[in-house]
Parts: sequence; C-alpha cells; structure tokens
Amino acid sequence: MIDAHLLVSGIIFGLSMGSIYFLTAIGLSLCFGLMRVISLDQLLYYAIGAYITYSISAAIGNLWLGILCGVVVGGLAGFAVERLVFLRIYEKDITFSMITSFGILIGGVGVIKFIWGLVPRPVPVPIETQLNVLGTDVPVYRLIVILIALLVYAGIWLFLNRTIIGKAIRAGTEDVENVEGLGINVYRLFTITFIIAGALSALAGGLNSPLIMVDPQMGLEVLAFTFMVVIIGGLGSIKGTFISALLVGQVVSLGSLIYAPLAQMAPFAIMLLILLIKPTGLYGSQLLKR
Repeated sequence: MIDAHLLVSGIIFGLSMGSIYFLTAIGLSLCFGLMRVISLDQLLYYAIGAYITYSISAAIGNLWLGILCGVVVGGLAGFAVERLVFLRIYEKDITFSMITSFGILIGGVGVIKFIWGLVPRPVPVPIETQLNVLGTDVPVYRLIVILIALLVYAGIWLFLNRTIIGKAIRAGTEDVENVEGLGINVYRLFTITFIIAGALSALAGGLNSPLIMVDPQMGLEVLAFTFMVVIIGGLGSIKGTFISALLVGQVVSLGSLIYAPLAQMAPFAIMLLILLIKPTGLYGSQLLKR
C-alpha cells in the first residue's frame, strides 16, 4: 500500500507534469483543429523557450523574465515558420505537413546544439518554499505551474468563446470553408493560431526548465507523450487536451510509485483502450478534409 505522504506528493507531481504536457500539446491540437496540419515543430519552440529561459536566468538571475522572453521568441519563431514554410504546404496531404514539421524540429535541434552546445544545463528553481498539503510538504513552484496551466486553459476558453477572432478560429475548426464564405481571411487566422501555439509551447519549456535539465533533445523526449495527450483527448479539442494531459500526468506519476515500468507502459495502454472504445478520442470529432 502506498504511503499517504507519498501519494499526495505523487498526485502533485502528476498534476504539474500534466500541466506541462497540456501546454506542449495545446499548440499541436490548435494547429490540427484549424489547419489540419500536424505541427511537430511545436516541440522545437518548447526547447527554445527552455533555452531562452536558461540564458536569461543565468545572465540576470530572473527566471520569470526569462520565461516571458522565451514566450515572445517562441511566438516569433512560430510566426516565421508559418510564413516561410507552412503557408506553402497547407494544401498538401496531412502526412506531408507531419514530415515537414519533423524536419524543422530535427533541424532546429541542430541549431540549438550549435548555439548552446551538447551539455545539459540546470536552471535554478525560483521558489524553494514548500507548502503543507494534507500533512505533506510539496514544492510551491509545482503548484504555481499547475495554476498557470489552469489560467492558460481558462484564457484560451475565453479567447475562443468571447472574442471575434477566437470565434472565427473555433468556427474554422468545424468548417473552414464556411468561414471563408463569410469573407474572413482564414490565412490570417492560421498565422494567429501559429503565434499562439508557438508561444504556449515556449511557455511549457520555460516553466519546465527548473524541473529538468535543459537539453537539446528535450523536445524529442516529450514527443511520444505529447502525441498521446492529443490523441487521447481528441484531435482539435482543447477540453480533451486538458483532461487527457492531466490523466497522462497522473498515470505516469502514480504508475511509477506502484511499479516503475508502468510509468512508460500505462499511458500507451490507456491510449489504445480509449481508441478501441472511441476512435476519435475523448472529445474529438470526425476527421474532416480541408
């Protein structure tokens, strides 16, 4: 039987891990929902956000400014890639976008190695205080990561449901041709979506940098889990991405407490089970051709 203190620590760890998975997966989910492209380059912006955070934190000792700068750079990188690459391949088959974006990811990893080197870099935790939760001391920083993910989810929901641009994007995920029929420039929506996605991926990297060693391969290391989160939740579903990210985070965390190999095997088992019951994922809709 698992010790109560260990269980509480495991749950908090799983929630913080799930929060990072959500922020890395939300960009991929947004891009697929609107543009029907598989944007694996989001994991490059995740790594960029972490390295920008590391560089600024090491230079001036301010992690939060580093995260903010990482978010800005991630958004700009997403904008540049969308304008230079994806704008030319929107009409291609979905597998073409996946292969292209994976090439961008691998090329970007090479650039990161050239600039920052191969050695993993540590980032100090900005808040070392611990808070007593049900008799267990848990790091305050992990609670902040969870809170930020909740605020991001709420912000995305409000943006998609309460703003004109957000409603246009949401309508585009259902039927982009009808949105075009209303005279809306869908390519401008694509660009806005890519900027948001890149910024959120970079936010994930910045927030996760004090919890891991910043490494050039860090984007590739979370690739499988990010895919699982998007597939379990349903391609293009923001709500599904959020719920599945927390689910995967808990499965990985608590599974490692019960039996270490479960941390790697259980998420795949859950994904297969959900796909057998509901092939579109928890909240996904039928795949529509663009």
